[in-house]
Amino acid sequence: MASEYLEGRHALEEALDSGAPVQTIYATDALLADKRFARTIKRAQRMGVPVERASQAQLDERSSHGAHQGVIARLAPFSYCSVSDLAARAQGKKNSLIVAADHITDAGNFGAIVRSAEVVGADGVLIPNKRAARVTTATYKTSAGAVSHLPIAMEANLANALNSLKAEGYWVVGASEHAQSVLWDAPMNGRIVLVMGSEGKGLSQLTLKTCDLLVKLPQVGKVESLNVAQATTALCYEWMRQCSAEKS
Repeated sequence: MASEYLEGRHALEEALDSGAPVQTIYATDALLADKRFARTIKRAQRMGVPVERASQAQLDERSSHGAHQGVIARLAPFSYCSVSDLAARAQGKKNSLIVAADHITDAGNFGAIVRSAEVVGADGVLIPNKRAARVTTATYKTSAGAVSHLPIAMEANLANALNSLKAEGYWVVGASEHAQSVLWDAPMNGRIVLVMGSEGKGLSQLTLKTCDLLVKLPQVGKVESLNVAQATTALCYEWMRQCSAEKS
């Protein structure tokens, strides 16, 4: 997978803040002489990131939109795992959560989903390899760096991946506003794969057929529904709550 490049001082600082894997920084002599930017460079060097001098023309050639402000950084490609790696990570666990994103395309929502999954102690996130948001510079920011701490599996066939997790003792629970079961009344503890549908279409028909159970969030207000990231947070915490209640 090809490396990703980010451009500009602010983007570089955010990448360093979020733990994004910055491999190399390319900067002009003029920017390297800037006292304020020197602090950013020293910080990057303390993190082991090499800094190379580059001419304005070299950066212009590498830039995708010409607004690099004298600095471009190269990020290492994200290392995805397989669904079997997620299952191995959770081997022997009575309670395990894997969050599957069914063709969620918005990078902000995807990052927030990874963040929620990591916070509650999930064992990983599962995504398809097409028509879905992937880990980018933006994802490190929107996940608050959670993508650095949680395995993310990418598979060509989501339904097959879900079935393989079933064989490992997981119960596949899909979130759908058309579900009969309300979240609070559903068995959400144990080994759960929580499947969240895309922003517009929800769960695909093939995914719906693969689910063992469909659940929905209770609702009393007039707004149609929460967005997928907010809904994921609520569902993840219900898994955590039920697992904790089981222990007490």
